[in-house]
Amino acid sequence: MDKSGAGGASVPECSRLSAGGIGIARMRYDGDDLAMAEPSRPSDAFHVITQLADFRMHRLWRDGRLVYEGGHGQGALAITDLGAAWQCHHLAPFDNVRFDIPVAELRRFAEEMGQPRLTGLGEVSAEADPVAAGLAQALLPSLERPEEASPLFVEQVVLALMTHLAQAHGGLHLPAQGKGMLAAWQQKRATEFLAGHIATPFQIAELAQACGLSRNHFIKAFKQTFHRTPYRWLIDYRLSRARELLAGPLPIAEIAVMTGFSDQSHLTRVFSAASGLSPGQFRRQHRG
Repeated sequence: MDKSGAGGASVPECSRLSAGGIGIARMRYDGDDLAMAEPSRPSDAFHVITQLADFRMHRLWRDGRLVYEGGHGQGALAITDLGAAWQCHHLAPFDNVRFDIPVAELRRFAEEMGQPRLTGLGEVSAEADPVAAGLAQALLPSLERPEEASPLFVEQVVLALMTHLAQAHGGLHLPAQGKGMLAAWQQKRATEFLAGHIATPFQIAELAQACGLSRNHFIKAFKQTFHRTPYRWLIDYRLSRARELLAGPLPIAEIAVMTGFSDQSHLTRVFSAASGLSPGQFRRQHRG
């Protein structure tokens, strides 16, 4: 749905998230009358866009020179270096997910992976990239309800995207890790950390650091050990605690907050999807 900006002008519908220093936005516009955007201010970052639907027509200028005129198909990827001044004129409806990735975050990621030479990404105009498209699709529920988005899940998806971009468009070769599992002390520390943060936001870097690993290595080892991601482990643990608390007298709304859900309706959606019963139905059934 279009929304109106200052002076009644139509502007795209936008929902936003962030993971660390990386901004994420879904931009949608149903019309073909969008005014030309102002030139962007140069910055030390890269703009990565993946199209959720076919985008028939737009014009793109770099430092005042027309460099592209045409459309992008569904699933197409575009990468632009924001060190230049870009200006875009959208001439058709569009729906896409955009990632703003500072060069500093790219360097930090590369250093964690033992590949400090990564300093940027190759520019891409309109290249089919099903991996980036699939990761963008995974973020849509979080972008639809940002207030319920799990920072842990969003960060996991962004790390997967960074890994893909570094290899496909950054010239890095990241060797596949062996079937390494967390040591017993790392398993204990990881699960204690997750249980202790059932209702407290945290970043994967904190959890990985507690186990003496980089973020990517930790996620791979955790999944190999527990056969699920840290995010999935935490959701399962929250649901398990909710079931225990539903056996007592606490109000469901209070249980939702205690187990890390944004509110009662958020708990109800996740609980019902996992068990086929709402929290209220579960309580009545088990009390009976």
